[in-house]
Amino acid sequence: MTTTNLTERTITVAGKPIFFAEAGSGPAVVMLHGGGPGASGVSNYSRNIDALAARFRVIVPDMPGYGRSAKCVDQDDPFGYLADMIRGLLDELGIDTAHLVGNSYGGAAALRLALDTPHRVGKLVLMGPGGIGTTRGIPTAGLKSLLSYYGGDGPSRDKLETLIRNYLVYDDASVPDELIDLRYAASIDPEVMANPPLQRPSGPMALRTLWRMDLTRDRRLNHLATPTLVLWGRDDKVNRPAGGPMLLNLMPNAELVMTSHTGHWMQWERAELFNRLTSEFLSTPSVFEQ
Repeated sequence: MTTTNLTERTITVAGKPIFFAEAGSGPAVVMLHGGGPGASGVSNYSRNIDALAARFRVIVPDMPGYGRSAKCVDQDDPFGYLADMIRGLLDELGIDTAHLVGNSYGGAAALRLALDTPHRVGKLVLMGPGGIGTTRGIPTAGLKSLLSYYGGDGPSRDKLETLIRNYLVYDDASVPDELIDLRYAASIDPEVMANPPLQRPSGPMALRTLWRMDLTRDRRLNHLATPTLVLWGRDDKVNRPAGGPMLLNLMPNAELVMTSHTGHWMQWERAELFNRLTSEFLSTPSVFEQ
């Protein structure tokens, strides 16, 4: 768990409060968490911040809709909205270029930010990112469970525990009860329940939104020169592992590492490996830059 002293701040981006924690010094690395109920930056990356802060200025925001940040997301273009807000965070901090690390929902936001403004991103590390082939085939069981959390009888601790233990990790024993308690308490914040940040697109613009959220249909992806490390658990039940080879084949400067006995939370389940791969990738000039 995180033992480094964290500096916590809340700043205003586009009129909305964005909370973030930071530690370390050096090149800026922004770590974007996933979109599961009750997620937050520090809780998602609690096993990684110390290792990366030894070499980098690590900035860990709560994404819009989560934690201590504003409870709002533009549901017509969620990834675009998140990218704009994180770019706004960089602007407020006076950071011209940063490396982005993103898991799932945060991975989609990081990739969209790089597509929209590639000059603002040094390198990308994407772990089981969302938005990869999302309009191709029926949703996975894990994604269905995630999207249905606020539906039916509403949220419950049992429902969250099932989602986390059955779908987000390979080894359910790796998740302590305390983490589930923490996330459940965050997931039932009245503002979050009134407007859940991660929703199934609906209404007359639903199809357009779905297509916009499938980043593999964005033609800019084939020309995105940003050096990218793609990490994917072979046993991911939320975002299909086939997305890894898909990105490897679509992106000109991508590398792929897939691991067995690993679910959707590689940064949690394989923390030591994740920390080493990420730190080395971000601190070493890539073959594409030499």
